[in-house]
Amino acid sequence: MNTGPEETAGPGGPHPAGCGPHPDGLRRFATIWSRAVYPTTATCMTRAEFEEHLVPLAELLSSTLHARPFDPGPARAVGTALVAAHCTAPESLPQILGVVDAYLLLYCADPALLPPEEGRARCARLQHAIAAGFARALQERTRAEQESLSRAALAAQSEIERALHESETRFRAVFEGATIGIGIAALDGTVLETNRALNDMFGDTERHHLSSRKVTSWVHPDDGPAVWRMYDELVRGEREHFRTEKPYHRPDGTVLWTHLTVSLLRDPDGSPRYMLALMEDITERRLLHLRLRYEATHDALTDLPNRTLFFERLEQTLARGAQTRFGLCYLDLDGFKTVNDSLGHAVGDQLLVAVAERLQACVNGPGQLVARIGGDEFVALVTDPACSGDVTDLAERALEALSTPVLVDGRELPVRASIGIVDGPAGERTAAEVLRSADITMYRAKAQGGNRYELADPDSDARVISRHSLTNRLPAALEGQEFFIEYQPLVRMSDGSVEGAEALVRWEHPRHGVLGPDRFIPLAEHTGLIVPLGRWVLEEAVRQACEWQVRGIGGTRPLRVNVNLSPRQLSHPDLVAETVAVLENAGLPPHSLCLEVTESAMIRADDAELKPLRQLAELGVGIALDDFGTGYSNLASLRRLPASTLKLDRSFTRGLQHHPADPVDLKVVEGIVSLAHVLDLSVTVEGVETAAQAEHLRALGCDSAQGWFYARPGPPERMAVELPLAAAH
Repeated sequence: MNTGPEETAGPGGPHPAGCGPHPDGLRRFATIWSRAVYPTTATCMTRAEFEEHLVPLAELLSSTLHARPFDPGPARAVGTALVAAHCTAPESLPQILGVVDAYLLLYCADPALLPPEEGRARCARLQHAIAAGFARALQERTRAEQESLSRAALAAQSEIERALHESETRFRAVFEGATIGIGIAALDGTVLETNRALNDMFGDTERHHLSSRKVTSWVHPDDGPAVWRMYDELVRGEREHFRTEKPYHRPDGTVLWTHLTVSLLRDPDGSPRYMLALMEDITERRLLHLRLRYEATHDALTDLPNRTLFFERLEQTLARGAQTRFGLCYLDLDGFKTVNDSLGHAVGDQLLVAVAERLQACVNGPGQLVARIGGDEFVALVTDPACSGDVTDLAERALEALSTPVLVDGRELPVRASIGIVDGPAGERTAAEVLRSADITMYRAKAQGGNRYELADPDSDARVISRHSLTNRLPAALEGQEFFIEYQPLVRMSDGSVEGAEALVRWEHPRHGVLGPDRFIPLAEHTGLIVPLGRWVLEEAVRQACEWQVRGIGGTRPLRVNVNLSPRQLSHPDLVAETVAVLENAGLPPHSLCLEVTESAMIRADDAELKPLRQLAELGVGIALDDFGTGYSNLASLRRLPASTLKLDRSFTRGLQHHPADPVDLKVVEGIVSLAHVLDLSVTVEGVETAAQAEHLRALGCDSAQGWFYARPGPPERMAVELPLAAAH
């Protein structure tokens, strides 16, 4: 539709796509809309008044377009309002929808809130809803006219039977001048009279072509199941009228779709006499409806069914109950982002089209559907597979079909894919749960190297869902103060006194109870939340150490607090500044803080990442090499690290828990302690659980230890109790 250049640009020209809606977007959209539609209306409003009438309709479309969750239903009211404004000419609806299709996203969409692909899909569904509302309103108006015509025709027919010339003239005027098709038939189905409009609908110029037929000969394969039942009831006088949507075959082979109203005409004594049929041609409207429906349910790039149609089919399949089985393959291309980033989106689109064609060729059975649900993600749905092997066979055919490189612009692009398979009886899970399981399984296939398929496993699903749930909960948990710290004493082995405590963070989860750091620290590390969480732990531990010193716990030798530092914190640019600020704000001397870094993290760190630790060590902060012995340290690496303490992993000391001790473990620990002391490093042993183990470690020269033999982690108040107990040990 060409609206003229003046309708597509304001004072500054049209705003470019992707730059957000124009401040006057709604007004400009309404202006373009009114210029296109006003010539087709029969309204008494001026064009300016008509434009003002369209502004709230544009606002309704814009708000519906951005609504979440998206529901196109409110857009039906737009179609209804336009019919009420007398936009009822045959060309009105295409003009209305043409402007919505061309300009709604341009002037009324916010790309920051609505990605272009989703916007186009929503716009198509809004057009569908507008057309549905328009059709419904027009249908209601037509029905009212039909009823009026029916009453006039009945009165006229009665007057004909009384042979009154005046009534005959009135009937003929109504009958022949009507813009909808009218036919009169005897109760045996013989067509007696048809008007010009009905003849035009069927393409007949001579009435005998229709009058020579019987109503019962107009059967069509797409007739609704109740059409002929209602017809029989009307002929028998059991109903007065019925309405339905019915197709007819035209003589030229095309199909005429109508809104059909059939009424029973009775004679003066009430006996059934004739049938009166009123037909409205809705062929163009139905074709438009089908086109909009197709656009709303198919992917514009690949022409495959889209996410909307896929979910409709999946929900229909699952609603059939446990007697129906289903299978679903969730496919994601491996490395597709690299193709887009390196070769451009145009090449990526061509690759997706080729993949879609190959996948479509793999679907060769009834009840199978391939859809593109977004990006490089495709799904194949199998309804009632003969056996579970049918679904895996489909996955294997898909991988085989994609094994040959795709030729795009003279380049051979290899294609790999990961597939997650879910199958089983319908009725046990919702569509969202099935797709989530398939998605999880697909990522499991990708984690195994890709270019393969994996079968869904409920246990794996549960672990991933739990991990996802905890990950999503982490920010709220930190904000809601669900974390707390327990402290485990560090004991000097020379005299049994407590020299400090390690701060161990815990999560008081409202549903799962107390969670240890192994459950959430990796998640926090992955999401980056470890930085604010680590800062909170540091602030809380330093504050607690100050409180112990103020209360005199530890005597003349103030207690030290050990705080774990994750690899991500190690690379945080503000590590030194934030640590110094926390110490200064609390008034804790640097030597009362020790930061523990795992051996693997410190060994992997380069000089730039070790620089903050060296700066902190120069300030007096202790640096402990945690879990020593689990990585790949050597003498050279130990000498370059800014550590003051080795924390020996418990795996080295399990052989010392009983008497006599494992001689090999004794030699290994003795060697590590000697090496550490040569390098001027103190040695702390983790996981001390027995008196024999403690005695062996003391004899081997270990400096300090921690473990259940001395005390389990507990609240900070227990430190006053643990001091004499540790000394007693």
